[in-house]
Amino acid sequence: MTAPLTPPPPPHEQPAHGQWPPSAAAGAHGGAAHGAHGGQGQDGPGMRTEVREAAVITVAVALGGVLLGLLWHWLAPRVPLVGDVVDGRWVVYVKDTEGEQAAGVDGTFALLALAFGVLSGVVVFLLRRRGGVPVVVALGAGGLLGSLLAWRFGVWLGPAQDVLAHAKDVGRGVTFSAPTELGAKGALLAWSLGALLVHLGLTALFGPRDPEGPYGYGPGPGPGSGDGGFRKPA
Repeated sequence: MTAPLTPPPPPHEQPAHGQWPPSAAAGAHGGAAHGAHGGQGQDGPGMRTEVREAAVITVAVALGGVLLGLLWHWLAPRVPLVGDVVDGRWVVYVKDTEGEQAAGVDGTFALLALAFGVLSGVVVFLLRRRGGVPVVVALGAGGLLGSLLAWRFGVWLGPAQDVLAHAKDVGRGVTFSAPTELGAKGALLAWSLGALLVHLGLTALFGPRDPEGPYGYGPGPGPGSGDGGFRKPA
């Protein structure tokens, strides 16, 4: 006689390793692992934090324009003017027609602004090595605002703008200084350009690097994607 066949065990008694769907504990573990490795909270500050930091950088850099304006007023050469009376009318002319004082005023501003740009680019990089688009925009905007503030502040500190009234006050034939003016308005961009070039260069050379897998391979889309979970570097 043939022995009776033993029936298979009920579904609820199948081995644990073949269970589907996964248990609640396994799902919780997988969710935690995904949150630790695939979440966006570990990649750095959020957009709000980056925008807030960029706003602080913009204001801090722009306020440096006060110091730039002071240095420009102190170091820039003076353009000598002389007042005279011709046919009963006061006229003002440049005493040294071949002098280069006017070009020196523009050059002094450009060199000082470039130095401020280099300094601000280095300081911002040391304080925030991660870089990012908001930081670059903040440096550019802050440098431009600082240059505008320095320009207007230096003009305000300089000699009076009404040269005819000034000539009448000092007297006929007496030399006095012309108002501080910035003839080459392109110098207003020197601060921003210097800051951006220095900051981008330092970020490219010494900024943090993304970790790479062994032999130059990084993490790919994962199992089941057809590439074994690895991708070739671009």
